[in-house]
Formats: sequence, C-alpha cells, structure tokens
Amino acid sequence: MELTNDLFLRAARGEAVERTPVWLMRQAGRILPEYRAVRGRLSGFKELVSTPELACEVTLQPVDLLGVDAAIIFSDILVIPEAMGLDYEMIEKKGPWFEKTVASEADLNQLREADPEEGLHYVLEAIRLTKQELNGRVPLIGFAGAPWTIFCYMVEGQGSKTFSKARKMLQQQPALSHRLLDLITRSTIRYLKAQIEVGADLVQVFDSWAGILGPHLYRTFALPYLQQICDAIQEAPITVFAKGAYYALPELGQLDCQVIGLDWCMDVAQARAAVGPEKSLQGNLDPSLLYAPKPDLKRAVKIMMDDFGSRGHIANLGHGVYPDTDPEQVKFFIQTVKEHKF
Repeated sequence: MELTNDLFLRAARGEAVERTPVWLMRQAGRILPEYRAVRGRLSGFKELVSTPELACEVTLQPVDLLGVDAAIIFSDILVIPEAMGLDYEMIEKKGPWFEKTVASEADLNQLREADPEEGLHYVLEAIRLTKQELNGRVPLIGFAGAPWTIFCYMVEGQGSKTFSKARKMLQQQPALSHRLLDLITRSTIRYLKAQIEVGADLVQVFDSWAGILGPHLYRTFALPYLQQICDAIQEAPITVFAKGAYYALPELGQLDCQVIGLDWCMDVAQARAAVGPEKSLQGNLDPSLLYAPKPDLKRAVKIMMDDFGSRGHIANLGHGVYPDTDPEQVKFFIQTVKEHKF
C-alpha cells in the first residue's frame, strides 16, 4: 500500500524531506484521555496489549488526535520473555513483576525460543488490523526490547535502579549470561521479522537499560547481540535506541541499521561526529520541556531542530513522554516541529 505521508521513512533512509517528521515514544498511552477511557474498561494493561482490536484503537489515537507522522504499535517489550516461557504481571503504579526469574542453568533450560505465530500472534494481528485502518496515512513502527534490556527483567524480575542481580550474573555466570542473551536474540529476530511480514514499515529496538553498563560490559554483553539483530533484519529499516550509552555511539554507528536514537543527555554535534554522516538520528528533546511555558518550549524546539539540521533527522523526545504531560503541550511541540524553517 502506497503511503500518503512517507516523510518518516524517507528521513530514516537519509533522503531529502520537505519538513522534518515527528512522532513521540509512548505517544499511544497515558497522556490521552481517549486512551484512559479505553484502559478504564479493562481488567488491566495486559488485557489491552493482548486484545488486537483495542491495541489497534489506541495505536491510531495519536495519529488522529496529535497529528504525528508515524504510528507505533501498542504493545510491550516484555511480551518476548512471556513468549519464551516466563510470565509477567503489570502491577498498577509499580510496573512489571516476574514471579519466576532466571538464576541458574536449570531455569534457562525451562525456556524456549519464542515462536511469533504461536506466542505473539495477538501482536501480529494488532499490526495487521492497524495497517488496514491506517490505510496508508502514515507508516507503522514495530518494536522489541534489546537483548540486554530484556535480560535485565528476566533476571531481576522487576524494574530496578541498578539491576544489580542482572549485572551480578554477568560477573559470576558469564557463560550462562551469553546463553540467555543468545536465546533472547534469536527470539527477537524472529519476532521482528514477523512484525515486518504483517505490515510494520520500520522496527525500533529499545535498549532502555543500556546506560547502567560501563563501556566494557556493554561491548561484551550488549553490542554483539544488537549487531546480530541488525545483520539479520534486512526487510525494513531499523532504529536502535540505546538510552545512556553515549560512549557506544561510534560502535552503534557501525551497526547495519538506518537510525540511531539519542536520549536528551546526548549532544547532537558530538553524536553526529561519533555516528558518522550515513546514519539518520532520532530525538532528542528533554521530555520535561513539555512542562515548560510555550515560548520556552518553542525556543527549545528551534534549538534542537537547528542542531540536527534539515536532513537525516526524525524529531522525537529523548525518551518516552511522561504520563502527566498536557496533551495540548504535545500538540504544540508537534506543530512547532512541523512549522520549523531552516
């Protein structure tokens, strides 16, 4: 299906665009009253994720209500460990919780490589439905968590400021760590390929916990698995977003991906110099600037846009939009990006 608005994909490929495309991480979520209305009818977050018709509905909301240049399928990175045999719960106001974790070889032996058609069919159906409902208006983004980030949750069992259990395993059981990371990687490759097959136009890999590893550990336990994913996925463009891993930008620039996502602490000029001219960059407004008065927000957006320049940039936040952000501020951010003149 031909896209009416293909700015996002053209910018991802580094092509010239009439204006910079814009979307937001976590745009299909808690900032919108319309999302909360859907969510309020359900038993919990996982019911929304696992019901294709509802996941489709909330995926479309930012396109209809905010005017973004791309939709991202409503799902969660933790569907992968669940499809591998490690169930999780999403506890309100606390986050994810795994009753069982991976702490030994016996635990690992109970897991399986995820089969997308079997364990993740609801995500694939949501993508099919969303692609149909979008009817070519904007591209659709699929996604998965990076192996290191998924490893963190599977070993720790919940969110953490330090993920000390996960990092302890790297130190004390490196061979077991690599085996688990390899299993996650193989599962993720199959999952992303399946997403593309049913309609995702680009896939993003979220390494949300990249920044809690130092350079040596990241290069040992994270980058090789990101490289495997990028080498395997040739069917659609890929964005790699490694939050906090500023030290790894030169290596990220060598990956066979099209876009590198920047968090708001990364300097644009330094990132461009590290990554090189061939990759497009995504980001990287500080999400807290959406709390600022409109004149201050407008100035910040202008600085960001001028720093990135007119080519090879996808405007976004440096991380997900915060849930208490005023949707009118989000609309103002999007409109300011769209109206920017270089």
